[in-house]
This record gives sequence, C-alpha cells and structure tokens, in this order.
Amino acid sequence: MKSLLPLLLVATAFAADAPKLPAIPADSIAKKGELIFSDDFSGTPDKRWVRVVDTFKVADGALLGTQTRVKDVLAKDGKTVAIKAHAAVYGLEVPTKDSIVECRIKLDGASMVDVELDDRKYTAAHYGHICRAQVRYDAKTKKGSIQIIDERDGGMKNETRAMLQDPARKAEGQKLLVGRSATFPADVKPGEWQTLVVEIVDDQIRVVLDGKAVGYLKSSGIAHETKSRYEFGVAGQAPGHTGQFDDLKIYNASAK
Repeated sequence: MKSLLPLLLVATAFAADAPKLPAIPADSIAKKGELIFSDDFSGTPDKRWVRVVDTFKVADGALLGTQTRVKDVLAKDGKTVAIKAHAAVYGLEVPTKDSIVECRIKLDGASMVDVELDDRKYTAAHYGHICRAQVRYDAKTKKGSIQIIDERDGGMKNETRAMLQDPARKAEGQKLLVGRSATFPADVKPGEWQTLVVEIVDDQIRVVLDGKAVGYLKSSGIAHETKSRYEFGVAGQAPGHTGQFDDLKIYNASAK
C-alpha cells in the first residue's frame, strides 16, 4: 500500500492563507437514486469488499477497524522504509460518479474514521485518490471536526505531491492546496453511535452528522467522472482504539 496518511494530513493542514470556510447548504444537494450497496454486517461478507490495509474484523454486527501501522518501520539497512505508517482501510468496489453514503459510525478510541473515493485507473493522482470526508476527534482538546478533502486536484495530485516532498518547493506546493480542503467543528461523540451521511454530487461534498449539516466543500477534483472504489478508514490510537461502521448504504445520486 503506497498511500501515506500522515503525509496527507500534513499536506492538507496548511491554513496560513486558507480562505474563509464555505457556507454549508442547509438543504441536501443530492437527489437519492437507486440503492447500489448495503451491508449491516450480520451475514456473509459481500464479494465486492476489498482488503487494503486489512486490520478489520466483523464483530457484534459491525465492521471494526484498528490502526496498527502507527509509525514507519525501517528495513534492515536502517535507512529505507519497509512499512509505512497508515490508517486501517477496507475497500469496496462499487463504481459511481455521484452518490450518497449513509452509515452509522463510532469512534471507540480511534481519532478518525473516513469515507474515501478513489479511481485506481487514474494515474495523475497518487494511487488514484479522488476525495474524502473525515470525522475526527481530538481526545486532548475534546473537540470534534469534519474535514473534507479534494485529493485529485490537491495534495495527491502528482505534481503538487512532488513539490510538498521537496523542501525547496514545499511552500510553493502548499499554496496550491488553498481551497482544496475545509475543516469544520462538529459534535463528535466518542464511544457513541452516530449517523453519518456523505453526499457527493458534481464538484461538491456535503456532510451530515446526526441530522445536522456539518461540512461542505466545492472543488474541481470531486467532479471526477468515475469513482471506482470506496474506502473506509480508521486511524489513531487510544485504549481500544477502534473505529466502527454499521448499517452502510450507498445510493446513486444526482444534483437537486
């Protein structure tokens, strides 16, 4: 697995020149269409599930993820990285363009769960990353947040990513990230089940948590024509440190 979550977070955290947060539409931006996938994790796993960074298990009728790759592991030479730190990730092969994702989530010691959309055939962005919506909780500050990221035209765009990894061009690369992500405060309740809805339509993502609109981003990469894979991630460590998903439903959608 070549994707590196810590790099992603550093790349998208640049906020010195960040624009004012976009207004969150009070009403849904998506019209629900056909139900194309559902799983309540009570029976035989659907064949469309894909093992990515597979530290997941199904237990008590839910999908539980635990991050185990917490830091880079060096090879025997002590210089090269043999295993990179990465969130736990479970994939789902359900090709779409516009969609609505509904599920229940619980941060049970984990600091982040997310819904990501990728296109592995798209080579202009690292590992085909397109966009994602993250639900985050900081145990130190006891604050929750929603982060929405355009990865295709943001930090995972090959040219931009190369700049960010080059100390001489890092500042130049960071300027290209302005407007490619947005972070909003949210009432994240660790240890409790919450209802998450992620609407992806055209070049927009809108996030709803427990019935309240809590995040929105409009950015060109989100409009990618074919999003061939959903990926569900869990990151962060604390006692128990699991992130859980249940009652997952994915619908085709169109703009209202």
